[in-house]
Amino acid sequence: MKEKLTILHTNDLHSHFENWPKIRRFLLSEREILSNERQSSVITVDLGDALDRAHPLTEVTNGRANVELLNQIGYDAVTIGNNEGLTNTHAQLDELYSDANFDVVLGNILDDKNNTYPKWAHPDKIVTTKGGTRVLILGMTAPYTLTYPILGWQPINPETVIPKLLAKRRGEYDLVVLLSHLGINQDRILARKFPELTVIIGSHTHHLLLHGEIVNQSILAAAEKWEHYVGEITLDLDDHKVVNKKAKVIKTTDLKEEQSDKAEIEGYETRGEQLLAKNKLARIPAEMTTNLVGHSRLVNEGLHALMQKAGTQAAILNSGLFLTNLPAGIVDRNQLHKMLPHSMHVMKVTLDGYNLWRLVQEMQKNRNFLVKFPQKGMGFRGKYFGLLHYGGLRFDENSGQLLFREEPVSPLKTYEVAMPDHYLFIPFFPTLDIIGNNEILYDQSLRDVFGDYLAKNYPLTKI
Repeated sequence: MKEKLTILHTNDLHSHFENWPKIRRFLLSEREILSNERQSSVITVDLGDALDRAHPLTEVTNGRANVELLNQIGYDAVTIGNNEGLTNTHAQLDELYSDANFDVVLGNILDDKNNTYPKWAHPDKIVTTKGGTRVLILGMTAPYTLTYPILGWQPINPETVIPKLLAKRRGEYDLVVLLSHLGINQDRILARKFPELTVIIGSHTHHLLLHGEIVNQSILAAAEKWEHYVGEITLDLDDHKVVNKKAKVIKTTDLKEEQSDKAEIEGYETRGEQLLAKNKLARIPAEMTTNLVGHSRLVNEGLHALMQKAGTQAAILNSGLFLTNLPAGIVDRNQLHKMLPHSMHVMKVTLDGYNLWRLVQEMQKNRNFLVKFPQKGMGFRGKYFGLLHYGGLRFDENSGQLLFREEPVSPLKTYEVAMPDHYLFIPFFPTLDIIGNNEILYDQSLRDVFGDYLAKNYPLTKI
């Protein structure tokens, strides 16, 4: 029997709600039209990173507002991205999908407490079409081995878990759809390694495949980021076997805009800011300013905040992290969020004197280049990386000597320095990855660390 299966897919929304009303209308109407066709079935999926704490409504609701929006679609399956998995605490992620009307499919993350799949996720799901074709849906997210264990999750290599899931479901499916938050290179590897994967829908690396890509027996599809596109895959089936497959994307700017869209989009921002602003943190006597180059009061305070959090006598911080000034007076969480929207944490690095000197040499070498470097991703939500500032450290350009609290650094001693964990994931400071003893303090975001510092040193009411 001949039939048609259409898969509608979205990915990497990152709380960019400016396209959401258009996306919602398209998905709901397209699914209704296609479902009404004879022997035509539709599956709707999302590939993760739907939330991003750079948006105030996501921040103040810990992503629950994003799930409310996803509920408007009624997805058949959703997997998670690193923003869901790594910018929420274990408890927050456990609660994130409590009110979801869709299934979270995730096969490569286990809960460390009991070594089982999280209570909010399914390792796989089978959807049966009108014509009786059994579609096995798998979901995989990027297995960040450095950070997931800190939060109490155990990531598994997809190449290890996929054959186990396929074996467990052997004889129960006719085709396999993989929801991949792994990136384009990993998708191509999986397509070559596992011919059972009929469709691989990709995300994470924000790549765009206008008409899909055929790798072995698999069709790869991807719709970039921020809902600039919606993806649509069409499979023609005969006797539950794929006889034709094609993929395309629909550009969001080509979709009809309605009068109410602007008010809805602005409403998400306003609601989030109002809720954040209710939380007052501190009262500062004078304006704290930021500069990309030169002296920055905020960077100076930030260095002390890092040292206070990590219990160190030295810290390193880049000026591009601070996006706005803080005016004199009461500081609330909305101001703090606008100033530091990044999903970063404090990291305490322990190095011997020689390798601390080498790390600072790497920083000095890249210092001028990084000032106007348009840093993207890995927790950074600003425009430029900015100038590196040192607290408790001083590098003498003339002699090449590094001083720690004005004492020459000794290669025989060990030193502790606080800095953003972001530095571990960018390619400019290899010493951190090669030899650093790096402790990421994952219990608080960099933003909350700075907020606690302000609250302690500039209390709302004087004692």
